[in-house]
Amino acid sequence: MKKIIFLFVFAFSSLIVINAQGVGATPEYIKAITSEWKGERFPDGRPKVPDELLDRAKNVAIEALWGALRNIRVEGMQGSTYSNQYQGDWHIVHPDQSMSGRAVTAQYMPSRPDMELYIKEQGQLEGRAQQGGTNSWPIDVLVEGDIYVADGYDKIIDGTLIGDNLANAIYRNSKRGVVFYGSVRDEEGIALVDGFNAWVTGVDPSYIQGMMLTSINHPIRIGRATCLPGDLVVAKKYGVLFIPAHLAERVIVAAEVTELRDRFGWQRLREGKYLPGQIDSRWTDEINADFRAWLNQYPQLPMPLKDIIDYLDGNRTW
Repeated sequence: MKKIIFLFVFAFSSLIVINAQGVGATPEYIKAITSEWKGERFPDGRPKVPDELLDRAKNVAIEALWGALRNIRVEGMQGSTYSNQYQGDWHIVHPDQSMSGRAVTAQYMPSRPDMELYIKEQGQLEGRAQQGGTNSWPIDVLVEGDIYVADGYDKIIDGTLIGDNLANAIYRNSKRGVVFYGSVRDEEGIALVDGFNAWVTGVDPSYIQGMMLTSINHPIRIGRATCLPGDLVVAKKYGVLFIPAHLAERVIVAAEVTELRDRFGWQRLREGKYLPGQIDSRWTDEINADFRAWLNQYPQLPMPLKDIIDYLDGNRTW
């Protein structure tokens, strides 16, 4: 009888451990919420958007990317669009420097002692550092090409998620910076970290207190936007865009073609070849043919000419 009771208690305890909510999302969970991504993944399950796309995205206007993303319609979900992926109104450490990378997400909430105790115990089971604050845990998982994206619920005073020391650690791991719906401290020191940049909602000299980390690599809210782990993050002076990984190439190609069309239009308007109404409405066959001829002479296309023609002809496959 005692043996049966022991086995029951052991099995029940094991079930609790198995079902316990981890601080870090499991690879299986991340794969499930990003199931439309069919490419390579990191060991933690996050989609690995190719480096080439990270570089190309940084060179495209945020408006062109945003417009391309919003124009995508979701099959089987009438009226659904990706219209909640942009957030503007940022304090930027280096406003003239753009940044693109793959999202590592973190969620912060106001402190609650019982929950905070659980988080620390769970973090210990997951092998996370026990010295220092839990706000260092997301930094430990960063790899090159990542952007640390955190919802600090717009807490400014006592909500500073990092200072100059952690900024150095972030850049060492990711060669990127941060997007925080919250604040940082030591901005003068942060500004000296070569290559690092930060999009935050405020700056304050106070240190972090009265708030707790609750999850890593779960979906989070950044202002009016939703960010998932592995999203392509494009951060510029004019705002931050979170592009679902499975749509990254499609959005970038569409945005690049839009920018080429704009440059063609600007040039022809300056030359006086077409009237504004002709360029600013549906193009005629004559203008479309002129645009294709212009592409042949363009000094540095963002992709092979064949890919652009395939896109224009509707033959592009994703």
